[in-house]
Amino acid sequence: MQADSNSSQDVAALMESLGRAAVGAARALARASTATKNAALAAAAAEIRKQCAAILEANRGDLQAAQQRELSDAMMDRLALDEKRVAAMASGLEEVAALADPIGVVIAAWTRPNGLRIERVRVPLGVIGIVYESRPNVTADAGALCLKSGNAVILRGGSESAGSSRAIHACLVAGLRAVGLPETAIQIVPTTDRAAVGHMLSGMTDFIDVVVPRGGRSLVERVQKEARVPVIGHLEGNCHVYVDRDADPAMARDIVLNAKLRRTGVCGAAETVLLDRGWSGAESVVRALLDAGCEVRGDEAVQRLDKRVTVATEQDWYTEYLDRIIAARVVDGVDAAVEHIGRYGSAHTESIVTRNQTTADRFLANVDSAIVLHNASTQFADGGEFGMGAEIGISTDKFHARGPVGVEQLTSYKYVVRGSGQVRE
Repeated sequence: MQADSNSSQDVAALMESLGRAAVGAARALARASTATKNAALAAAAAEIRKQCAAILEANRGDLQAAQQRELSDAMMDRLALDEKRVAAMASGLEEVAALADPIGVVIAAWTRPNGLRIERVRVPLGVIGIVYESRPNVTADAGALCLKSGNAVILRGGSESAGSSRAIHACLVAGLRAVGLPETAIQIVPTTDRAAVGHMLSGMTDFIDVVVPRGGRSLVERVQKEARVPVIGHLEGNCHVYVDRDADPAMARDIVLNAKLRRTGVCGAAETVLLDRGWSGAESVVRALLDAGCEVRGDEAVQRLDKRVTVATEQDWYTEYLDRIIAARVVDGVDAAVEHIGRYGSAHTESIVTRNQTTADRFLANVDSAIVLHNASTQFADGGEFGMGAEIGISTDKFHARGPVGVEQLTSYKYVVRGSGQVRE
């Protein structure tokens, strides 16, 4: 059903039909065996490889439309697919299939003095609504993770990636069909009408158990404001690299360049580099960034290192650029770096570069972010790199899920209590 040109009542009816179908599919998935779920993922991966040309053709249409809309370079990078990225999507599904099935796992068990045996057992969340922008690969990642964790999912991608997402979704449905699982276990909202998002957030509490937003600040803020069900998400990735006075110069240069420039449009891209005042290699790092075509906005101390550095404003310390721009500041040691991150950061991902293990431990213990790294690029903030196969996003929440949201993070638990006739006095 295509509801773009229909009334709001039609959109509401469409969304309700998706919700009802998802609830029924969730019951079937909760009972599905690990072998069946894995077979569906394998079949979907094979179909993605088979349909690579069709997926890329759909993506070209999305890119042409995006160019006419003059989307930013970062958004275009997120949207673009090529054979390598399509192959990576297929491999990601297979990696999810290879993961241990969390459903039914006994997390903890104990016996009470009265003989009651109590177990805490992992169960699916139920129906997950995912609202995302730009990245068509989220369709594959989200569908795979929800399937493996026994959850039905309703996907609502951005209008800019609609064609690509539909082509990928068709491959996931083919995988479900191949093993006899309900095709409504993975549904995609077939309209770009923005009213559909409103219904997902506030009008489907009888169907959707949790919403996961993945996109820019405006999208996530809307979801967090309007949702009437729990939300797993993050506002933005204002990530930092702190280069300590005991850092190896070559390592620091390589990590900073990779953290900022490998892919500027990902949420794990570094947006601020903090340089210890006691480190002698600051000039070389700043020069390397500038020579690589990255704009550096620095404080007075950084400006003195290279005349090409522009002035950093207060707002720069808060900004997620998602572009070839980085803010740079000289700080007085690790405690000042931790203070800066605590004030300006988004609790996403931070890295320290140092050969001093004591200093590294101090940083790792005191920075309150979802991911903290020592001597590694912030671009490792990725579920695939964590061995999770894929991720729906990086959560900066402190409840339920934090960091990469993978298979285990899409589960809850219930208590199974076994007795032998006990009654309570």
